[in-house]
Amino acid sequence: MSENVVHLHKPTDPPTDDAAPTVLTVVPDAPPAPPVPLWVRSGRAVKTAVTHETTKTTARAVARHGLYTFNGGRIVARRAWDGKTGARYERMIRTAEAAGNLEAAEEWEERLQRFRAARHHRRMDLLHSPVEAAKGIAVGTGVSIGVLVALGVVMAINNHDVTDVITPLKATIEFIALLIRIVQVVWGPALTIGPFLTLLALWTVGSKQQAAPQWALPANVRNSEGEPITPSIVVKALRDLGVPALRNAIKEMGDAGASMLGPITIAGCGVEVDVTLPSGVATNEVQNRRRKLAENLTRHEHEVFITIPEAARTVRLWIADSGALDEPIGPSPLVTDDTTTSNYKTGKAPWGQDLRGDAATLSLYQRHVLVTGRSNQGKTAALRALALWLALDKSVQFWLADLKGIGDWKWLDGIAGVLIEGPTDEHVIQATEMVEDAVDEMNRRVEVRRTDPTAVFPPLIVIVDEAQVAFMCPAVDDQRRPYGGSKATSRYFMAVRKIHNQGRAVDVLMWQGTQDPTDQNLPKLVREGAHTRASLVLGTESQSRMALGDKAVDDGAAPHLLRQGLDKGTLVVASDGIDMPKGQSSITVRTHYIDDDGADAIGERAKALRDGVTTLHAIERGEERDPLADIATVIGDKPRLKTQDVLKRLATLNEVAYGDWSFLDLKRVLDGTGAEPYKSDGRMVVPADRLTRALANRDTEGSASADG
Repeated sequence: MSENVVHLHKPTDPPTDDAAPTVLTVVPDAPPAPPVPLWVRSGRAVKTAVTHETTKTTARAVARHGLYTFNGGRIVARRAWDGKTGARYERMIRTAEAAGNLEAAEEWEERLQRFRAARHHRRMDLLHSPVEAAKGIAVGTGVSIGVLVALGVVMAINNHDVTDVITPLKATIEFIALLIRIVQVVWGPALTIGPFLTLLALWTVGSKQQAAPQWALPANVRNSEGEPITPSIVVKALRDLGVPALRNAIKEMGDAGASMLGPITIAGCGVEVDVTLPSGVATNEVQNRRRKLAENLTRHEHEVFITIPEAARTVRLWIADSGALDEPIGPSPLVTDDTTTSNYKTGKAPWGQDLRGDAATLSLYQRHVLVTGRSNQGKTAALRALALWLALDKSVQFWLADLKGIGDWKWLDGIAGVLIEGPTDEHVIQATEMVEDAVDEMNRRVEVRRTDPTAVFPPLIVIVDEAQVAFMCPAVDDQRRPYGGSKATSRYFMAVRKIHNQGRAVDVLMWQGTQDPTDQNLPKLVREGAHTRASLVLGTESQSRMALGDKAVDDGAAPHLLRQGLDKGTLVVASDGIDMPKGQSSITVRTHYIDDDGADAIGERAKALRDGVTTLHAIERGEERDPLADIATVIGDKPRLKTQDVLKRLATLNEVAYGDWSFLDLKRVLDGTGAEPYKSDGRMVVPADRLTRALANRDTEGSASADG
């Protein structure tokens, strides 16, 4: 009996002649899904319709225009009430009392009394007005009839017709009848249209005032970032700040809340306004809510600055135009004008611009300087800009230790008497000895000044960049005295303290740049010894207090609120050497950035002013070098470094030994060591781990040879 086979799928294996026929089992399809109940489908449809953007927009429009009309009626009613009663005067009295201005309260109370007296006089007049009005109407009617009859007599005499006597009176009656008929015709439509016209008028008032909740307003109004700052916006932002006493006082003030504000004036790329706070509200309650205030003003936090002027219970708000602080400022005058000169005693360094857009210039005369901030935010560039300007005064001497050592200060070669570049403990030791030499020079000048009070000395600027490396250095001398640290035995700490104490009198000044201040890497006595203290972005308020002092932070200085990476070169400065609004203890400065090429060009101009300066470097030129160890030094803690970067760093480490090195010289030294350059991501690199093994093997072989 033959069997029929049904093939449901195309076979994938080729058939064979001797294969037995395959029987496929027919598998029934899965049962269909049960139908979705009607109530579920209806619910989904309703949800889709309700949450659709068109529905939301329509609902907002209906609510908005309805509330415009309703709130417009409230506004009109309130205006009418204010006009008929003393509510306006009472509101102004409450405003003055809330602001603590008793003189203004007394003045408004006097105005209220005068208003009430005048209103009483008008009301008394109304008692007699009906009788007077009746008399007036009767007399007026009689006189009018007499005039019309007299006019009719004249017409009758002229026309020789006695009926003309009543013609004027008849014409007047017909005219009055015509007016009555017009009113009868118009009255019906007026009663119908009148309410609609009234509602339209109320809607117009409400729409002009935008009298609707924020959620019901149009999208372009809800997303009002960058809108112009007006008194009503500032008052509303303060009301919604979350300070109960301030909110209640503003509510009592009502429409007179703007009396808290001084004039809103244009100030650079923003506006400035002084706010006199009501009694019971402290200035720090506003300062501590800077972010919320900025968001209430439709700004970002970094676009609102709060400072404390001289006036009591007053905060000064500077509000930037939206996005204005993200635009770069112009180049430094040192770069654009090659005729710029400097004068240490009378001049001021062009450092940048303040928030008002005015030039921010700093006097460096007899002022110790401290610049701090997070890494890679422009600290060295800000400090270097001051030194570049001062270098154009040929009388100024420089001693500098760059404890980063990547060439940021190489332009001082030929200008500075001492130039130390490098991050190692050996460089810290030499930097400490440089500062101690400056102390000796200061003491020599003090002795000369004692014998000759008129003696004048050339300014000596001692600069230590990355000073935290010096404070954190663990090295000790042969007497076990530490170079770093903040104790009385620390050589670097004590040398800096001595210059801070006496250096200003004989023009020996200490400039320091440091990262992320702490009590360990920037001791209290050292940071408080600086006359000019400036900070870039920091991480915490406590660091801001270390950098600038409690007074500046309490008065509104907030480098910890600057933006990491976005506010590069923006400094908060506390110094008496820079112009700032009266009563403020700090100012925010956006510094000019001068790149390496610009610094080199300015350095060449400074060298041309001088007769020639021999710069003493940390590592004396001409001494024997260990190229393999120097290569390991410049690589540092990186796993590998491009060969071209190795050559650049070697030249910075010692220009005489490595300044003319090429790739072939580098390859010659590394050949046979196991640390030969190889290609990584298309670039030739030197591996740090192989170089470390090569040095270790070399030392081991050297020890074995010595033992043998």
